[in-house]
Amino acid sequence: MGFLNATSATTADEPVLCLASASPRRKALLESIGVFVRVMPSDIDETPFKGEPAEVYVERLAIAKAQAGVPKTSLPVLGSDTAVVIDGQILGKPTNELDAASMLKALSGRRHHVLTAVAVAGPRGVLSSCVTTIVKMRAISQQEIADYWLTGEPIDKAGGYAIQGLAAVFVEEIQGSHSAVVGLPLYETTRLLRQQGVPIWSGCYQNR
Repeated sequence: MGFLNATSATTADEPVLCLASASPRRKALLESIGVFVRVMPSDIDETPFKGEPAEVYVERLAIAKAQAGVPKTSLPVLGSDTAVVIDGQILGKPTNELDAASMLKALSGRRHHVLTAVAVAGPRGVLSSCVTTIVKMRAISQQEIADYWLTGEPIDKAGGYAIQGLAAVFVEEIQGSHSAVVGLPLYETTRLLRQQGVPIWSGCYQNR
């Protein structure tokens, strides 16, 4: 299937990109730079390969998600993946309260790495990038961990926390891209989108 020229979309309600993710955070980040999307989640196996470095893992998944969406649309497709890494271990989404508590205990009072990869499939093939951000958490008490779980926020978040949400009170320092920790590195994403002919701010211009 050939890709349409995304620059032909000019109205705020006309998508110029397919987002191969159900993440409302990634959708909101793209809309914050005027890129309106058609949400089309990709169902792929996200199991890491044995001994696979975290950087390779997240970029492989981002590319696989973008490629999985290509046969379903004529628009460019964006895939992304995020991993929280500490002591060389990838922390996925917690499966239950004990799992979430274990993750936050490991992160408490320490620095960890958040790796986010983005891939865009379009006229130039599949282009990708991976960004690493260092996040330092303050010490988090057992009671805070228990209370945070009750908010429901940790359930579907890599590493068991959302930096853009209630867990912001735990974050002492960030070195790198804040938007990458939320779900998409906007600087790198914009560069890839432009290379694939996807317009930025397309939903922000007034009709004249």
